[in-house]
Amino acid sequence: MDEVVRGRVPRPGGFDDVVVAISGGVVSDVRAALADDPEPAGILLPGLVDIHNHGGGGASFHSTSAEEIAVAAGVHHAAGTTTLLASTVTDAPERLLEVVAALATAAEDSLIAGIHLEGPFLEHSCRGAHDPDLLLAPDAGLTRELVAAARGHLRVMTLAAELPGAVEVAEVLAEAGAVVALGHTAATAAQARTFLDGPGSLVTHLFNGMPPAHHRDPGPVLGSLGAAGVGSACVELIADGVHLADETVRSVMSMVPGSVVLVTDAMAAAGMADGDYQLGPLSVEVRSGVARVADGTGSGPIAGGTSRLIDQVRRHAAAGIDLALLMRAASLRPASVVGLDAGRLEPGVRADLVVTDESLQPTRVMRGGEWLTAHPGLVS
Repeated sequence: MDEVVRGRVPRPGGFDDVVVAISGGVVSDVRAALADDPEPAGILLPGLVDIHNHGGGGASFHSTSAEEIAVAAGVHHAAGTTTLLASTVTDAPERLLEVVAALATAAEDSLIAGIHLEGPFLEHSCRGAHDPDLLLAPDAGLTRELVAAARGHLRVMTLAAELPGAVEVAEVLAEAGAVVALGHTAATAAQARTFLDGPGSLVTHLFNGMPPAHHRDPGPVLGSLGAAGVGSACVELIADGVHLADETVRSVMSMVPGSVVLVTDAMAAAGMADGDYQLGPLSVEVRSGVARVADGTGSGPIAGGTSRLIDQVRRHAAAGIDLALLMRAASLRPASVVGLDAGRLEPGVRADLVVTDESLQPTRVMRGGEWLTAHPGLVS
C-alpha cells in the first residue's frame, strides 16, 4: 500500500522537514516538504540497527524455540529497532550449534538480520557473564561447524585476539564473510591494533569485558581507539548509563565520532520489570534495572543490558549530543559495519522508520512498509 509520511529528520545541528514516500515495502522517494503536504507526524528517524542483542520482553535469542525468538525480536522491532542481530552466549558446542541453527531459520523468516556469536573463544579473566566452565580455546574446526549451522547468516563473531588459535578462527570467519570482532580480551594495545588493522573490524562493547586503560599499560581500550581513529574499525558502546558513564560515551563520541556503534547487549529483561531471568546457561537477577549474574550476593558480574536502543538515543540527546550523530551510531554505522542495507531513509531501502514525539518517545514504528503494534508487556 502506498503511503507518505512527513516528519522532521535530524541533520547535523538541526532538522529537515521532509516527506518520505513508501511503496511496496520500500522507500520510493524522500523530498523536502511542501506547504500542501500532510502535517508533520513528529520527529522521523530511520529504523534503528542493533548488532549486539541477546533478547527482550522476557525472551532470549539463545534458544531453539521459534516462538521465543519471535517474541524477543518483536519486542525490539516495536521499540524502533527494526533491524537486529541475535546474539548468543558461551555454551556447550552441541547446544550452541542447535541455537545457531534455530537462529538461521529466524533469519530466513526475516525476524532477524543475522547472528552474532559471543563466545566461546573468550579470555577467562575477561569473561563477564559467560560460564567459565564452557569457555574454549579458539578452534577452527568448531568455527567451521558453527558457520555451516548458520547457513550463511553468521554476521559477527567475538573472540579474544591474544588466544592461541585466534588467527586461524579469524581466517575461517573471513572466508565465510563474517565480521571478526575483538572482545572479552586482555590483549595488549599492540595486539589489539594489529588485530584491528588485520582481520578484525569491530570491537565488542568497548571498556566492558577488558582491563581498564592505564597510562603505562594502555591495553585493548586505547589500542582499539587508536585503530578506530586511523582506520575503518568500529567500537561498540553500551550507552545505557550502567555499562558506561555518560561522560565516557561523550568522550568516545568526540574522539572517534564516525566509528561509534551503539548497542544494547540486551538480555531477556529488556523492556521488562525487575525479576529473575536467564542468559544462556546462567541465572540472572535484575534489580533496579541492572542485570547481574545470580551469585547469592547481589553483586555478580553485569549480565547484559535492559535498555532498548531508542532509550540510549533519547538519553544522550537529552544530555546534549547531536541527534544526527547519535542516529548515525544507532542506524547507519552499525548496518554498514556488518554489511546490511539498512539504517537510512533513502529510495530503494526497505521502509523502516520510527516516528517519535519531541522527547524521542516512539509513537509509531514501520518495518518493511507495515506499521507495528506495541508489545503489551513492555515497560515504557
